[in-house]
Amino acid sequence: MRDKFNRDINYLRVSVTDRCNLHCTYCRPKEGISLKGHEDILRYEEIIRVICVAVKMGLIKVRLTGGEPLVRRGFVDFLASLKGINGLMDISLTTNGILLEEFAERIYQAGVRRINISLDSLNKDKYARITNGGDLNAVLRGIAKTEEAGFSPIKINTVAIKGFNDDEVLAFARLAADKPFQVRFIELMPLGQANLAHGKDYLPAAELMRSISAHFELEQIADKKNKSDGPAKIYKIKGGRGEIGFINPVSSHFCATCNRLRLTADGKLLLCLLNKEEIDLKKALRENCSDAELEKLIREAILLKPKQHDMTCTDMHLKKCHREMSAIGG
Repeated sequence: MRDKFNRDINYLRVSVTDRCNLHCTYCRPKEGISLKGHEDILRYEEIIRVICVAVKMGLIKVRLTGGEPLVRRGFVDFLASLKGINGLMDISLTTNGILLEEFAERIYQAGVRRINISLDSLNKDKYARITNGGDLNAVLRGIAKTEEAGFSPIKINTVAIKGFNDDEVLAFARLAADKPFQVRFIELMPLGQANLAHGKDYLPAAELMRSISAHFELEQIADKKNKSDGPAKIYKIKGGRGEIGFINPVSSHFCATCNRLRLTADGKLLLCLLNKEEIDLKKALRENCSDAELEKLIREAILLKPKQHDMTCTDMHLKKCHREMSAIGG
């Protein structure tokens, strides 16, 4: 599945729901978001069909996201069904961790080994504030359960926000030093309505790198071990158990190596987070399209994938994605 810029598109992020049990201020604010109805989102069997067709075309990696995927009924059974898709080499999950204490063991038994957990503060009051009421202790218990179950790698995703968690950078680095986790700092992106609250809170990864390097010795790990690896630049902490990663969509575009498409909960194949072009797969699925017709739509989407986005750190407060992050799946 190569696009017109000769990029190998082998990775699909699938949002199974736009619903979430948190209201993080930069992702899913409490007001102004209209949720999709039950019939508006793809059924599990429809998602499986899309994945099966895409795997025959060259897809090797799927990441399940939301909203929060664990709030959708039957999700773990759906996960288990993906194991039977011949040719699908990598199934991973992104979650906010609130329900992991309950579900970690079942997710592992369903065949998932790689898990990303969103965590933007290690301070319970700050965590409750940015999530609008989330319980940090529940997330920490969930992380402990994933470690106990045997997940590897366990990745902690931290969105860097100026004036909110920039004073916790070293605390997160210590977490990576003490535990076999990969702590990844992600630059804030101006997506949806949340941009109104955080459009000027952008914090470049270079600043975080300088702060961490002043206290820890970092050694960069070679890029792209696997064809489906993501865009993070990963560093080993000398003498530590874990790793530090930086994902820099604003300060250092990785569009040239982008290998992914996104399937939204309402069945749209999205080509880029900051591009309005999308292909409606749900309509075709509900009209009983053939696999050949579905493949044609996926190929059409790949050929529409833009060369790059045009966002820079100087115009963040001016940009606005046409969808909320919670509806895209990150």
